[in-house]
Amino acid sequence: MSTVRQVLYGIALLGALALLIWCQELRIAVADKNTELAGKDVDTAREEAGRNLITANTLRTALQQERNAQADLRTQQDLLRQGLAKRDRSIEELKRENSELRDWAAQLLPDAARRLRERPALTGADAYRQWLSGRSAVQHAGNSTKR
Repeated sequence: MSTVRQVLYGIALLGALALLIWCQELRIAVADKNTELAGKDVDTAREEAGRNLITANTLRTALQQERNAQADLRTQQDLLRQGLAKRDRSIEELKRENSELRDWAAQLLPDAARRLRERPALTGADAYRQWLSGRSAVQHAGNSTKR
């Protein structure tokens, strides 16, 4: 091999080595960029997970409060049912003991009282408001003449 050839091979070898190093530099730069993007994605995911955890804890607290409120309402409802049952038993006992009260309870309600208890089937607050505003005044039961 001649010296020129050896120099040309050396230059070609150095060029190939430089090209290889340049390609590796590009790969490293791309990998660094991907690592940076992945780090940002991880940070974003952690922030979102933190927000989701806060939301989940808030919802869990609200759910527990709701369950406690429902339990309180059920307890109150049971107490009211017991009181109603006791009142009904007392009324029945009084009816059995007192014939005058029994006769009074068996009578029909007066017309004025019956009209107070009449209600159409209502669906919603708006229908109830319209029904209330459309009603005529209850007539005086005792004296129907005007003075």
